[in-house]
Amino acid sequence: MEQRISLITLGVSDIGVMADFYTALGWSRVDTQDGVVAFDLIGQTLGLYPLQALADDLGLAVEDLGRGASTFGYNVREKADVAPILAAAEAAGGRVVKAAQDVFWGGHHGYFADPEGNIWEVAHNPFSPLAANGAFCWNGHG
Repeated sequence: MEQRISLITLGVSDIGVMADFYTALGWSRVDTQDGVVAFDLIGQTLGLYPLQALADDLGLAVEDLGRGASTFGYNVREKADVAPILAAAEAAGGRVVKAAQDVFWGGHHGYFADPEGNIWEVAHNPFSPLAANGAFCWNGHG
């Protein structure tokens, strides 16, 4: 079986606020059916879906969905690109969780939370340069 993650879906309480947040970051929104907002992530898609509809689809109560300890990665070409993206996230209504700083493994990163608390790491990884189209390849593999 081919290994591939093609869609990350976030169940969100306020789809309008969340769509506006990611649009304010300059992300490419794509046309979708009603009730779903999607952004192109270069080979993957970030989908925003009403939290109650997600719970209904899973056959669970909203309170049973939980909030996992997870982060999503936003990789950049240059170390100097990290801080401006954190600032843009904050200006769009997010919250900087960790300011841009050097990391023990040789990279540079920071974290922001979107308006509903989903956490994104913004990182420059000098060992995994981005492809010409912006795709991330761990240690250059891809």
